Order: sequence, then C-alpha cells, then structure tokens
Amino acid sequence: MAPSGSELSRSYFEHVVRPAVAARWPRLPYAAARLGSGSDVLGLDDAMSRDHDWGLRLNLLVPGGLVAAVDAHLGEHLPESFAGHPTRFATTWDPVVRHRVQVETARELAVSRLGVDPTTDLTVGDWLSLTGQAVLEVTAGDVFADGAGELDRIRRTLEWYPDDVWRHVVATDWARLAQELPFIGRTGERGDDLGSRVLTARLAGIAMHLGHLLERRWPPYAKWLGTSFARLPRARVAAGPLDAALTANHWHERESGVVDALRALRRLQADAGLPTVDDPVERFWDRPYLGVRDTAVTVVAESIRDPAVRSLPRGVGSAEQVSDNVDVLVHPGRRRPPRDRVADDAAPGGVITPPDATSSATRRVR
Repeated sequence: MAPSGSELSRSYFEHVVRPAVAARWPRLPYAAARLGSGSDVLGLDDAMSRDHDWGLRLNLLVPGGLVAAVDAHLGEHLPESFAGHPTRFATTWDPVVRHRVQVETARELAVSRLGVDPTTDLTVGDWLSLTGQAVLEVTAGDVFADGAGELDRIRRTLEWYPDDVWRHVVATDWARLAQELPFIGRTGERGDDLGSRVLTARLAGIAMHLGHLLERRWPPYAKWLGTSFARLPRARVAAGPLDAALTANHWHERESGVVDALRALRRLQADAGLPTVDDPVERFWDRPYLGVRDTAVTVVAESIRDPAVRSLPRGVGSAEQVSDNVDVLVHPGRRRPPRDRVADDAAPGGVITPPDATSSATRRVR
C-alpha cells in the first residue's frame, strides 16, 4: 500500500531534509510539518490526489534571518529524487520546477493562510475573517519536529474561537436556517420542485456547518465538508435525516428531514453547554410549513457578554457564513470587512491593513 502524503513527507524530512539542515546548522531551532493546502494535510488524500500538487512537500519553519540561506542550502544539497518521487517539480500555483520544502518563519506561514497574525492578540474582526479551512491549513497537518515551540503556540491559539465569538457564529447559523426553512414547503407547494430541492441542500450545508461549530471543530472547505461531518463524534447523528431530506421526492419529506436534523443539533447544543430552546422549530405563521423559532437565535445571542460581540449585526457572522464564493474565501485579504481589504491578487498572504482601532468590532480578544 502506497504511503499517504503526510507519511511520505515525514519520511522525506527524516531521511533527507533533517540531515541536510543538520549538516550546516546542527543546533538550529526549527519546526517541520506538512501544512498548507492539499488533501494530505487533512489526512484525506487517496490515489486520485496524486495527479497534482502531491509529493515531496513539507514546511520548514526557521528563524527569520535564516529563511533565504536555508532555502538556498536545500536547493543545492537535496537529491534529485527520494522514494521514487522527484524532489523538484512545478505546482498549480508555481510553474517553476524547484524543491517544495517551503522555508519561512512560523509567523509567515500562519499569516499567509489566515490573513491575520496569531502571534498577537486577535480582534473580534480577525476571528470572524477566518475560515475553517484557513485554520486547518495551519493546525490540521502533522508536525514532524518543533524545536522552537512557536508553531505549537500558534496552533494552541487557534484551537477554537473565544467563547463569545463562538456563541455569535452559532447564533448566526440558527439565523441563517431561520431565513429559509419555510421556503422548502412554499416552493414545493407552488410546484417548484427544483427550487425546493436547492433550498433543502442549502439548509443541509448550514446544518453541517452548525454541527462542526457545536463540536468545536473547524469545518473544511466544501469538498471535504460531508466527509468531516460524517466523522464528528456526536453531530453525525444528523447525517441520516439530512440524507433523507436530500433524497426525498416530496417537500413534506424534505422539510421533515431538515427539521429532524435541527432537533438533533439542538440536543447537541445543550450538551455543549450552550443555551437552547425545547424545540427549535414552530409553525410558520398560519401556513402549513415549519420555521425556526426566533428564540432559537436570541437565546444564544443574549448569552454573549462582550459588548463588542453583542453589537455585531444579527445573522451575518464569519466570512464563510457571509459568502460561499471561493475567490473570496481563499484570499485572506478579501475576507476582511471592506475597510480592511487590500489588493492581494498576486498571492495569498499579502499584508493586511490593520482594522480601525476605533471600531467596536475590532476590539482585541483572546
């Protein structure tokens, strides 16, 4: 059985990269890991993953003054291949054939993925600009060595949202569900079966996102969201009802499946220690459809103590709750509020304009 991408990267580090670095800097404090983009970072790569951007890749995180020297040293001393794989190859974002040991500082790696500096106190706006995928690109991959400890400190900072920000994004998902749940029936009853199916799928995606939040797990991007959801220890109980909703041929069954999933997530929310209601759904006015109770949203929102978080607009939330546009979500600068955005078309991870310190939404939180 062929090794996974992470296993290959670890072997490459142990047998080739580590000795090459030690030969020149025997006492250098650094971290080595497989981070960034790629299904192998999430541990989800398979044979199909190997047709592009897969291979002898890893991150070497060194002190700032040595980045250029270490990169040049590796360029001169790495062999042409290891374990039957070339050490130098082009990628989809860089057509130059070169070694793919990404040498940078731990802070540079984090900022390039997050768009914010996790070695400082993050503001409310910073936390809301993050996507689950961006955080996973820093925290999900295997670490092979961390002599300096900075990578570990960064990963611990990113373990989860501050409590009040967590409550805000949970309330936001309930608000998003409330916005469209009654329309499954309204469209279906008017004969718009396609529209009813589309709405069901949208709501299923929000429910899966909410499941990750309630488990305190960062959700990956769309390709792996279902796989990740199915692996959640408790929230995955909602997978069956969501599957039933998505495969149903009548709007009544679609609505029923989504509602059953929301009730299961409500129970999980109570187990997670967050306030909730006895039943998150109720009849939508006098119509024969169900909607989300307003109190399912407000009971969480009203538990927020930080005035900076309490002042945020209802139903907006984090960058990935605002937009599913891939070009927005994968560019850190585009995930910022409009006043904070910078032109970052050249490459992800450009310098991010600091938030306006006078705004309540930029108050620093830990």
